[in-house]
Amino acid sequence: MDHAGHGAGAGAPPWVLLDGAVLLLLLAAAAGWALALRAARDRGPWPVHRTVLWAAGLVCAGAGLAGPLAAAARTGFPAHMGAHLLAGMLAPLLLVRAAPVTLVLRALPAGRARALVRVLRTPPVRVLTHPVVAAALNLSGLWLLYTTELYRLMHASVPVHALVHAHVVLAGCVLTASLVGVDPDPHRASLRVRAAVLVVFVAAHSVLAKWLWAHPPAGVGAAEARTGAQLMYYGGDVVDVALMVLLLAGWYRAARSRPVPARPA
Repeated sequence: MDHAGHGAGAGAPPWVLLDGAVLLLLLAAAAGWALALRAARDRGPWPVHRTVLWAAGLVCAGAGLAGPLAAAARTGFPAHMGAHLLAGMLAPLLLVRAAPVTLVLRALPAGRARALVRVLRTPPVRVLTHPVVAAALNLSGLWLLYTTELYRLMHASVPVHALVHAHVVLAGCVLTASLVGVDPDPHRASLRVRAAVLVVFVAAHSVLAKWLWAHPPAGVGAAEARTGAQLMYYGGDVVDVALMVLLLAGWYRAARSRPVPARPA
């Protein structure tokens, strides 16, 4: 592959520094969670499974962004796609379902919690977290990455690599939260809108995988492209099915909680 030599020799220290920065951010996220749990302990018990989800999400993000898989992803397309699935799809699903905003609101003093709620209700946040906008940002980033020179460039430049992966993780979190988030959202889109966006997103993701099968990114061999495209197609399906199940489960719970109108006597 054309980019097989990137990240080796003189280029190794910047990649090591990037891995270290990722690990520090993940440790900070874990420590922040522990501090929030401690600050919120007087407001009742926090569900243990939420903490498990947060820890699992950080592990998936770490596996996709730093360590052996991330190193292999800089020289091999299948490994890159595996890292993408972990950091850009599975980690966001786990992190969002951990309800971090709810925990932060419980941990903050009342005044700061109200200030955070006001920020979350501002028009820019409302627009950014709408499912249509979130899906557009996610999909446009993926198509731009794999159909332009950006894929080659991200393996030649540590800053570009960091920016691309930051976008992948954040866009994945925003999209997941807009579809199946469990944190309070006063502007949550209707089930019909979220379901429609999810269907379009799944279809576009599948189309991109098929495109990569026939049109590998620059510097990627045909055999590696096919393996990576299959991983994207079938691995993405697993997460997409999980999103569908969670969306339908949320609809079912909401339907059961609605009061049944009394029948006329």
